[in-house]
Amino acid sequence: MLAFSLTLVLGLVILLVLAEVPVGFSFGIGGLLFVILTGREVSYLVPGAFWQVGGFALLALPLFIMAGSLMGASGISDRLIEFVNSLVGRFKGGLGAVTVISCALFGAISGSGAAAIAAVGSIMIPRMVAEGYPRGYATALVGCSSVLALLIPPSIPMIVFALTSGISVAACFLATIFGGVLITLTYCALNFFFLRNVETITVAPKVGIAAQVRHVGHSSKRAFFALLMPFIMLGGIYSGIFTPTEAAAVALIYTLPVGFFIYRGLTLRTTAQAIIRGALNTGAIITVLFFLLIMSRAMVLEQVPATLTNLLINISENKYVLLLMINVLLVLIGMLVDDISGSILAAILLMPVVVKFGIHPIHFAAIVGVNLGLGNITPPCAPLLYMAGAVGNQSLNHYIGPTMRFILFGHLPAVIIVTYLPDLSLYLPRLFLGID
Repeated sequence: MLAFSLTLVLGLVILLVLAEVPVGFSFGIGGLLFVILTGREVSYLVPGAFWQVGGFALLALPLFIMAGSLMGASGISDRLIEFVNSLVGRFKGGLGAVTVISCALFGAISGSGAAAIAAVGSIMIPRMVAEGYPRGYATALVGCSSVLALLIPPSIPMIVFALTSGISVAACFLATIFGGVLITLTYCALNFFFLRNVETITVAPKVGIAAQVRHVGHSSKRAFFALLMPFIMLGGIYSGIFTPTEAAAVALIYTLPVGFFIYRGLTLRTTAQAIIRGALNTGAIITVLFFLLIMSRAMVLEQVPATLTNLLINISENKYVLLLMINVLLVLIGMLVDDISGSILAAILLMPVVVKFGIHPIHFAAIVGVNLGLGNITPPCAPLLYMAGAVGNQSLNHYIGPTMRFILFGHLPAVIIVTYLPDLSLYLPRLFLGID
């Protein structure tokens, strides 16, 4: 009966998501159906979810979302792109590397893949096309690079994953850095390799060393306050000056004077619009979280995680085979739902499995980060990839080819390395936080 109920609910949720019903309501309907089928009382499950949503630690979520929304309107993204362009923009394919690195840097101050696409993609896709890049390639590069915002801290999906799992947010932030840096470097190398024989690309003329140094110095000065922000937040978290929630508040407060008085991208009107966008995004995420927490509580009561653990054990008790199956499940989850929902589902369904098999929970956070990022740009659903297509004004057939090349030769190897070499992801959490 449990297997039938779970299959029916998951099938319904997938159909609703594919029918473009909002993810929060899809899981709400599925969760209600699961509660009814298992005979549980909704009145018993709702207070627990309400209490978790109202927790102090979760306050970091709307604060980071609001800060990221304000950053997009403040001019911070423009300064970051200008700075990176001064470093690598004069090489053939340099503008593509600028796009990759800018997505990583924007992730360090917003924590959202969708925000990276909106802020960086809207600027870089037209610039790449103007310099001779195929529009489909430029769109694919932005879509694939947007997942870096999920890996470079502060990452909103990692905040949700950590809070749902009951593990350290700061440790999850540190665990995903290796995967984020690895994918950034790999994408930059692949970009130069893929474009080496493209004749249509124009390159800015070379200048002398003195002129280049002046250009870098000028762009660094203009981007100083944008580049300072991640150092303030992450330095404050890992030095113990403030918690991740307090860091989110600092980010929000820091953005306002920088946006109004230094970069002057914020006005009363753009600030109001950014706040409204941030509030809408926060409401959508909290709705998803609330319904998933109700469903998760019902699943725990019905021992779904334990059943899943036993099922995987019956397939194989080999740790490496288990990790392979978990990777496949995470990619499938990422293909179907957004990164926030995927993080919650991973914490609910798979955390008990990895603990049972002796996989370090912080290492699992790194595995979740790289796999959900891969799922979010892998068709058929690929929510971040389709958003990039909308920004680039391209249909899927124009950018699916370069997307798959970046996935196969860039992201997939990173997933394998992060999964099977845990010490690489655990090095920074051990160094700064002393975890076992």
